[in-house]
Amino acid sequence: MKVPLLDLQAQYSTIKSEVNSAVARVFESQQFILGPEVQALEEEIARYCQTQFAIGCASGSDALLLALMSCGVGEGDEVITTPFSFFATASAIAHLGARPVFVDIDERTYNIDPALVSKAITECTKAIVPVHLYGQCAEMDRLMEIGRHGCRRTADKDGGASIPIIEDAAQAIGAEDSGRRAGTMGAIGCISFYPSKNLGGAGDGGMLVTNDANHTERLRSLRVHGEERKYHHKVIGINSRLDGLQAAVLRVKLTHLEDWTSARQRNAETYEQLFTDSGLMEEISLPFVRSNSRHVFHQYVIRLRDGRRDALREHLRERGVGTDVYYPVPLHLQECFAYLGYEQGVLPVAEQAARETLALPIYAELTHEQQEFVVGAVRDFYS
Repeated sequence: MKVPLLDLQAQYSTIKSEVNSAVARVFESQQFILGPEVQALEEEIARYCQTQFAIGCASGSDALLLALMSCGVGEGDEVITTPFSFFATASAIAHLGARPVFVDIDERTYNIDPALVSKAITECTKAIVPVHLYGQCAEMDRLMEIGRHGCRRTADKDGGASIPIIEDAAQAIGAEDSGRRAGTMGAIGCISFYPSKNLGGAGDGGMLVTNDANHTERLRSLRVHGEERKYHHKVIGINSRLDGLQAAVLRVKLTHLEDWTSARQRNAETYEQLFTDSGLMEEISLPFVRSNSRHVFHQYVIRLRDGRRDALREHLRERGVGTDVYYPVPLHLQECFAYLGYEQGVLPVAEQAARETLALPIYAELTHEQQEFVVGAVRDFYS
């Protein structure tokens, strides 16, 4: 049996006629950049995410960059974020001349540790960027409280200006923290539509969500070179426009997202039962789900504390089971960030997670028989 890490062909086969019809509609209109499909998707995403506004852009990476630009991040600023994320989280900060400030993560959720965020704030802190990793929200109540208090080290009579929270929700569309959707709790939320995401397009695409009208106005300008009206520019923006073909495909997929999320959650429950029954709970740790949280399981990540992660991954590869490591090198140890001065051992929780975690297949179309095969293969490795 072959069990890929992700099977987009299985998903496409269930919605093929809907997707093809939507694509044909765009070709008939010949409106490929922004246009009515993008506007309709923005309205539908805003409703789904429970925000007032949504602004389409070319990728999740651009969404982060645009959000930071809208918050005024620039040369000499500091932005606090996690070292355990996809590269774009930190590269967007560095692209603007700001300094990524990495703080360690929570051992169970792999999300940024709010207590360490508070300690890292200085008079140079311009924004905080938590990542809702693997489909589970960071502890947003604590982070927003930290952001509201701002920098207490300044002489400001109010105790320091508030610090905006930019949510990297690239992996977490539909996730919730105390009933609030991912991306809606901070100043701006950033969503990715990369094909492998829970809501993935037929190429790159991204979205920003916010309840702030001023951010909305700035973001709509910044995504088109800073244009306010045609050929008139008050600021320098970037070219980051969502195209109509992606929007049309995503509009089809959005109608199925809740069913797919429910299927991922059922698959997570099945894994928990199968692993528990297998007697492997001393060898591996399963995903931890916070109370008052809705985990959408973009990834199903197990943990091996015996140093055999890579050996298990090779064993599963030989058995036809797809896996991946998210992420093998924490951001503070990436070569391109050597200038920041971080050394091995300074963020030990993230570094240990990078050595011990492994993602297993969790996509909605995964069958019970496939899950039994995956768990059986893990059991065989340990026996």
